[in-house]
Amino acid sequence: MKCTKSENGLSLLGWLMALAIVAFLASTAFKMVPHYMDYMALEKIITSVQTDRVANVTTVADFYSHVSKGMQVNGIRDLNVKDILNVKVENQTFIAQLHYEKREPMIQNLDLVARFDKEFRVPIP
Repeated sequence: MKCTKSENGLSLLGWLMALAIVAFLASTAFKMVPHYMDYMALEKIITSVQTDRVANVTTVADFYSHVSKGMQVNGIRDLNVKDILNVKVENQTFIAQLHYEKREPMIQNLDLVARFDKEFRVPIP
């Protein structure tokens, strides 16, 4: 039984194009995934204020200190807690506004941008 020309599969050019697309997607993922991991760690640190009884967070300064220590533990060193987090107290609740963006260069003048903006309402323990 002979194979016809249409049953040969991808040509060399087809394989190279597929490889280029996979390499581009992998490069993009390797640049952006760490920023999302840092953001998820920050979310966990902020929400842990309510459950962490040992920290005894009762003031805004304590809140900033707790988040700063959590950032050190998680290895988030390229962000300044005072620049990315705005905390105020209303009705025995911390209102924490996490807002920042990260840019990663992709190709020459094209950048990948991730913008993170979330408000947390954490009851004061």
